[in-house]
Amino acid sequence: MKRALSLMLLAMALIFAGCGTAPVRKEPEIPAKRPVSEYVKPDVTYTIDAYDPWESMNRRIYNFNAIFDEYVFLPVVRGYEFVLPDVAQTGISNFFKNLTEISNLTNSLLQFKIVKAVNTLGRIVINSTVGLAGLIDVAATVDGIERENEDFGQTLGFYGLGPGPYLVLPILGPSSVRDTAGLVVDTVVYNLMMSELFHQLAIYDTEKDVLNYGLTALYAIDKRHTESFRYFMTGSPFEYELIRRLYLLKREFLIDN
Repeated sequence: MKRALSLMLLAMALIFAGCGTAPVRKEPEIPAKRPVSEYVKPDVTYTIDAYDPWESMNRRIYNFNAIFDEYVFLPVVRGYEFVLPDVAQTGISNFFKNLTEISNLTNSLLQFKIVKAVNTLGRIVINSTVGLAGLIDVAATVDGIERENEDFGQTLGFYGLGPGPYLVLPILGPSSVRDTAGLVVDTVVYNLMMSELFHQLAIYDTEKDVLNYGLTALYAIDKRHTESFRYFMTGSPFEYELIRRLYLLKREFLIDN
């Protein structure tokens, strides 16, 4: 019995060894019916094309952003949405929109968009007073004055500066060299405004730092809360190219309008 069992195990071992060492049969390679050069011409600009010389780095940052979003940012946002009622979430969104109206105002003036500047100034005055420091968007709901969307990146584009290389920023997402420079300028203006606001409210030193960091964190959470985009949910295997194209088209539209 033991001998029969040993022979059986030996036979199975030989069979598996034979299967493991058997050469893998390869199917003959079928050549392409038409070359790529027949469809993709080197001197033609296609709709999906973009100036993206740092694509390899950008793709890695894009993937990092997707991981950070799934495991850090979105869980925090879901906790924020669970704890706060909808009316409080809307109030916080309105508050930060009112704070950042200064960017809309200054950039509208820099681009000589007088109607937009007047509308934005009206929104600041109405929402900062009747709207309880911007918690309620009275200007839009009662007076029908919708929020404008102007930033320093658009101002640079208005004066003819091209977007430059496409750039994916860590956590912040799609951008360009021009728009990143604009973001830096808008951030400096916002920080100067906040410093002056803290000074008027007699808030200094440690209290100022704690409040500033707290507002920054809350602003980031609110921005992600109001953004419906989710990474790798487009259903497209070319999501990176799709998002890049949509971003650049959106920026061109904003500059032209």
